[in-house]
Formats: sequence, structure tokens, C-alpha cells
Amino acid sequence: METAVPKWLEWAREIQAIAQIGLTYTKNEFDTQRYKRLIEIAAEMVASQTDVPLEPMLKSFEVQEGYATPKVDVRAAAIRDGKILLVQERVDQRWSMPGGWADVGELPSAVAAREAWEESGFTVKVNKLAAVYDANHIEPLQFFHAYKLIFMCAVLEGEPRSSNETLAVDFFRLDRLPPLSQLRTNERMLAEVFAHAADPLRPTFFE
Repeated sequence: METAVPKWLEWAREIQAIAQIGLTYTKNEFDTQRYKRLIEIAAEMVASQTDVPLEPMLKSFEVQEGYATPKVDVRAAAIRDGKILLVQERVDQRWSMPGGWADVGELPSAVAAREAWEESGFTVKVNKLAAVYDANHIEPLQFFHAYKLIFMCAVLEGEPRSSNETLAVDFFRLDRLPPLSQLRTNERMLAEVFAHAADPLRPTFFE
């Protein structure tokens, strides 16, 4: 489901991003200390508003390097016989389209095909980009901003196979969906996917 981003999270994200960029480019030791303090403040803000302990959050911020940009989550939307391919995530036992974070040096479409194979056991052909979502507004909210790319795919061959990230693999009708892993795949995304399946000329949805 979509949700408004709370102001404290917007502020913490902006502070962390400014500090990360500052640490990347500054050569002044005094500015370095100031930027490090900003990172601490951002971590303290998150810890004060959530149940995430301060130290893990601070360590997560400290390992971020370079210019701060959104992460990219890629998903493979494969429909066969009117049903969508979903995998059951080990982390929360809920279901999502195969996918994950894009790897450096890999084409987005190649990520979709690889994730489908690794997580489900099916070889797919990537046909088109169906949607681009701003995951900044998808519950449950995460700290780091992300974009979600969903590619329409055709199932070529394979058999259902779980993986080190997935417990089960199956195909589902839109009106008979299992409990979804909302951060990874939600009902709005699947409705868009099925709309593309019904109309191959439907333009890419984007935010």
C-alpha cells in the first residue's frame, strides 16, 4: 500500500545523503568531522522513531560511500495461462515476483531474467518494461530510497524450484493471490502487470 513519508524520515534521509556526499568530496578534516556528526544525528533520529537499535543503523550509514542515489529493485513479471509467477520469500514467508537489487555491471533486463531463474527455476524471456515505481512510498517504509523496475516476461521452460532465498514457487490468479511480501510486490503492482498482459500495447507506467 502507498503511504505518506513521515517528515522525520524525510529529514533523516536528507541529512544522511548530504553527509555521505560531503564525506565523498571533502578534503577538509574539520568538515569531515562535521559530516560524520550529521550521520550520527540521522542514525539517532531513526533509532528514536523506530525499534532499530542505534549501532546497527549507524554502521549501515557508515558503509555507504560515493554520491547518494536511490537503489534499484528489479522484478520479473511472468504470466502463464492467466496466472502470475510468484515465489515465497524465506525472510517473511510471504510471496513476491522474483527479483532483487540490481548488480553493478548488469543490464536491468538481465537482472530480471537471472533472478527469475535463480529464485523460481524458470527460464524467462524479458519482453518489455511494464512499470517504474518510487518505492519511497511503499509500506513498510525503508530508510534507503529505491526505485522498482518491473519487466514483463514470458516463461520459456523450467520446473518450480526453491532457492536459498525462496521457500516455494507457484502461479496465481489475480483474484486468488497469496499473502504478499508488500515491500517487494503489492496488489497495485500486480494489477498493473495483469493490465499489461491484457493489453500488450499498454504504455509503461511510471511515477
